[in-house]
Amino acid sequence: MSEAQRTPFVESLLEAAAQAELPGSGIGWLDAARRENLDAFVTAGLPDTRVEAWKYTALRALGQRRFAPGDEQAATRAVDAATFMLPGVDGPALVFVNGVFRADLSRVDALPTGLSLQPLSQALKGDAEPLRFALSRHYREGGDAFARLNAALSGDGVVLRVAPNARVAQPVHLVFVGAAAEGAAPVHPAPAALAHPCASDLAWHVRHIVELGEGAELSLVEHHVASGEQQHLGTQVTDIVLRKGARLRQVTLQNASAGSTLVRHDSVQLDEDAQATLYVLELGGALVRHDLHATLAGDRSRLETRGVFVLNGRQHVDTQMAIRHQALNTASDSVWRGVADQRSRGVFRGAIVVAEGADGSDASLSSKNLLLSAQAEIDTKPELEIYADEVKAAHGATVGQLDERSLFYLRSRGIPLVEARAMLTAAFCRAVFASLDNDALREHLDHQLMAHLPSA
Repeated sequence: MSEAQRTPFVESLLEAAAQAELPGSGIGWLDAARRENLDAFVTAGLPDTRVEAWKYTALRALGQRRFAPGDEQAATRAVDAATFMLPGVDGPALVFVNGVFRADLSRVDALPTGLSLQPLSQALKGDAEPLRFALSRHYREGGDAFARLNAALSGDGVVLRVAPNARVAQPVHLVFVGAAAEGAAPVHPAPAALAHPCASDLAWHVRHIVELGEGAELSLVEHHVASGEQQHLGTQVTDIVLRKGARLRQVTLQNASAGSTLVRHDSVQLDEDAQATLYVLELGGALVRHDLHATLAGDRSRLETRGVFVLNGRQHVDTQMAIRHQALNTASDSVWRGVADQRSRGVFRGAIVVAEGADGSDASLSSKNLLLSAQAEIDTKPELEIYADEVKAAHGATVGQLDERSLFYLRSRGIPLVEARAMLTAAFCRAVFASLDNDALREHLDHQLMAHLPSA
């Protein structure tokens, strides 16, 4: 990319890189990986819709925005803990405000036996070598711009390890608060012809490493929440590895500020006999992107994904899921639901690959979606590639409106139209979380979902 082609977005983040004092500076392999990823990001810039993975999500407006490199007051900003408290989730917790770890809001005392939980910034001050494989990755795919950016600029995050055969009884809570930062200064003013950024427009980047040892079990809750209105950019990259026989149950509740941009890139590897169940509820944000890549690398590994997005206004949420079966007798089962109202747009791509030699695989994918207004749009694209024998596979996708017969049935029994529509929409989404065994958390997700459904 020439100097003339650099967008305000790229320029502001380059300046952020020059200003930032990154944890791990002086670690040769880490600095080299940061530089290579930053150079790759600057060379390629943001992807456009000609890149297949970004076909339905245009980033032109984002490219014209500038972001300040971080929030110098994040460590002391007032945040009410009630903002992120969840019923049924009262175990260990790490809390980050605008990408900065907050020990005063976290719960890390008296960790259960077998659980290691610390911010990345602290882990890098100790023995960084065990983190080398994950943090030295070079992202080379055309659609990986934000992963490159995160690899170059992430200043903190989570390092979570569970020892072999350890069973962590209480869910671990990872909280990411986007807080209004009125005192933060932009990198420097944008040209008058561009949309003027608020002084509170910050960019923050977090990087997570999660590993469950052989036979370990963990429940994990990832929670994105807003404290005040803001238009921050947040990027997150997470690597999860499940060793032989490990079990993971993860719930992600995304309820970021209505003006924010949030990009998440998750990679999950399942070794022999490992099992993972992932629940995702997308509610907030103006522009949200979630890339979920899972590899069933060990024989008899199993993955279940359950996801819902509920969109209003001009929200845009794009989920890109890719599941690769590459061992014997693996199984994946994915159920996703989408609801779009007003002028919002949802995107879901679910790609399943059964690789050569992955005989006996069983893969299922369902994407069902509701449009609640004539202006809303949902693009869903299931993909299936099979290169093995004796495989069971099914995939399907639908986009439609609420069933008129069901609406008529409810209205004929005296239920007002608005309430009837909400009841049917809630039932359509609620089924996705029926298998979640944390009753209090499941009820909370249901209340959050109901609060985001259209009321008129």
